[in-house]
Amino acid sequence: MEMINTHSGKLRAMGYDTARRMLRVELEDGSALEYANVGESLWRNLKNASTPWSYYRDNIEEEFTARRVSGKTATTGGKNPLDDLFG
Repeated sequence: MEMINTHSGKLRAMGYDTARRMLRVELEDGSALEYANVGESLWRNLKNASTPWSYYRDNIEEEFTARRVSGKTATTGGKNPLDDLFG
C-alpha cells in the first residue's frame, strides 16, 4: 500500500488499498491503524481535505473500528516498559 506523508494534527501518513477497501493511518506516536470496509469516496475526501486530521476524526475514527497493526508496544515485543521497574 502506498502511503502519503502528511503533517496534520497527529496524522503523519495515510494510505488506501482499493482492492481490500482498507484504510491505513500512521499517527505521530508511531502507531498504525487499519480500518476495513472504507469506501473509496471517503479515502478521496480524506486525502483531499484541507485538514486531514479533522476529517479523519469526524468521519473515520468515530464511524469505523480500528485494528492496531503496529505501535510502540510492537517494538518492545509487547513488554510494558514499566515491567523493569516494578517486576
